[in-house]
Amino acid sequence: MNEALTLDDIAARVGGQVHGDGCMPLNGLGSLSGAGPGQISHLSSPTYKEQLTTTQASAVILKEEHLAECQGAALVVDNPYLTFARVSQFFRIDDSIVGSVDASASIEPSAEIDSSVSIGANVVIGKNVTIAPGVQIFANTVVGNDCVIGRETVLRANVTLYSSVKLGERCVVHSGAVLGADGFGFTPNEQGKWQGIAQVGGLTIGSDVSIGANTCIDRGAIDDTVVEDGVQIDNLVQVGHNCRIGAHTLICGVVGLAGSTTVGKHCVFAGRSGAGGDQPVVICDGVVVSSCTVISQSVDKPGVYSGSMLFHEHNKWRRNALRFASLNELFKRVRKLERDKD
Repeated sequence: MNEALTLDDIAARVGGQVHGDGCMPLNGLGSLSGAGPGQISHLSSPTYKEQLTTTQASAVILKEEHLAECQGAALVVDNPYLTFARVSQFFRIDDSIVGSVDASASIEPSAEIDSSVSIGANVVIGKNVTIAPGVQIFANTVVGNDCVIGRETVLRANVTLYSSVKLGERCVVHSGAVLGADGFGFTPNEQGKWQGIAQVGGLTIGSDVSIGANTCIDRGAIDDTVVEDGVQIDNLVQVGHNCRIGAHTLICGVVGLAGSTTVGKHCVFAGRSGAGGDQPVVICDGVVVSSCTVISQSVDKPGVYSGSMLFHEHNKWRRNALRFASLNELFKRVRKLERDKD
């Protein structure tokens, strides 16, 4: 269990102005509607401000404009959601395996592993692997030959690193992720059969990267696939070979990036969106891709891009979907009418 903190303790660490009792112990987090005594919550959207009058939370993180409606103690800040994110780190669940190497682990003698590295049951570590201080590798994870893992990186249970994967410092790779598998490279031969293309590149991942459960990032065909510093990737994401993802980009669940896609810095891909086209897609910095949108051509202007069809009642949706086939003809007719009018 995490050690209880007071609101004064929290304010000293993250900033903000305490209103009310700053000395009461806080031992957990909660939503405004679900929090109980001893928990701290947050109001980050005016949508939920009515819950301020009924919440049982002992303290709430909020903006000054909502302070009068708060019935208990409060921490007043400029950005409640960012502050709450920082506060959440004080109450995170600690299930680390620091300071142990399980006897069932299989480790090649040529691997260079710092004495502070923790290794769980049935872990397999290949030849010429380098693992820096503070790394935690949970049960059943496989680290292939020639991999490099940076300081304080965590590989959760059942992660697979193929050969020649480089992971930076303070990364987290969640269960079921597969890093460095062969890219999907084939070309038809003279008989119409598929000829495989050897995938001889590697995978290079920067520092402070989070990779979600069951996400796959393929190795490069010739050059490395690259994920830069601070990238956050959700569960069930597919990143094809030779992609390059710019620093501090956020990729939500079930996104697919076709091989050789380049994504700039500080981009966001919402759930079930993707990128891929006839030619490699290059996306500039600062692009936000809405849910279910597929970017099929390069984008050189920052902004929000959307391309999915809004939902309707089924019969109305079906009629509108069928009419898409007539849009070009309708456009030509309207243009002709406008010309005739002139």
